[in-house]
Amino acid sequence: MDDKITIIEGPSPIFEPAQDGWAMSLAEGPRLPLTVMTRLRTFNGPALVERCYRRWKNNLPIHLHYRNELGLEEKAPIVAVRAVETPEGHVLLLWVALDMEKVKIDLDSGEEEDPS
Repeated sequence: MDDKITIIEGPSPIFEPAQDGWAMSLAEGPRLPLTVMTRLRTFNGPALVERCYRRWKNNLPIHLHYRNELGLEEKAPIVAVRAVETPEGHVLLLWVALDMEKVKIDLDSGEEEDPS
């Protein structure tokens, strides 16, 4: 189906906080979602980008379907996409909107804790 991008195999996606100001500006509405980014290896990144653009051109949503750490199916609306080619193959950069009430955020200050 053209209304989703599905992760067929592999681990659950790792979501990183969006560090780009433009990505944060994609959130709107009465409840602001958390915009995060994930990287996915894919066979044909440009075709998946085109799938997203076709949906958006027709004012239709497209979702990322994946399994969470517990193995349960989840979906998140894709708000931006980019394909990059690396020496290992195509990588799809997806920015998705997650419901802030359902997300646990681990913050790393970059400093080691004092063991004493």
